[in-house]
Amino acid sequence: MAKKSTETLVGLFVLQGILALAFLALKAANLATFSSVKTYQVRARFDNIGGLKVRAPVRSAGVSVGSVKSITLDKNTYQGLVVMEIREGINFPVDSSAKILTAGLLGDQYVGIEPGADDKNLAPGDLIKQTQSAVVLENLIGQLIFNKAADAGGSAGGGAPAPAPAGNPLAPAPAAAPAASTGTHQ
Repeated sequence: MAKKSTETLVGLFVLQGILALAFLALKAANLATFSSVKTYQVRARFDNIGGLKVRAPVRSAGVSVGSVKSITLDKNTYQGLVVMEIREGINFPVDSSAKILTAGLLGDQYVGIEPGADDKNLAPGDLIKQTQSAVVLENLIGQLIFNKAADAGGSAGGGAPAPAPAGNPLAPAPAAAPAASTGTHQ
């Protein structure tokens, strides 16, 4: 009888551990929200969304205020259209700006909203007009390499090319005169 109750307790403990790991995995992947917070949607267009993903956080002053609901291509402007869900009660002025930022050097990307100073707030469905696209690391590295190569190419060979010899431009340059010999051998 004692063996059966021990097995039951171990089974319950293992089941509780599996449920805790599943909960932690869902929260870490931001796949499940276990709260019923009311939200409203705002939109923003970006030239380049980089590695931004659906369910990425939306932050203001480092505090999470919502998440990315969807990312689509605007067929008229050929820009990335990002729809964000912002928690009700958090209102941003109409002249606020949205940026795609990176958490750390190679971290996940998120949308950062900087509040403006207008008295009127964004309404549900409004478009944030001032945006800054994602900084793509590959583009920065390519630009750095290109600039370094251009700088190295411009300074190679001492700068300006040597002038052509006077007279016939097709004639070879005169050879240097041999050094005068002193007549002594060493």
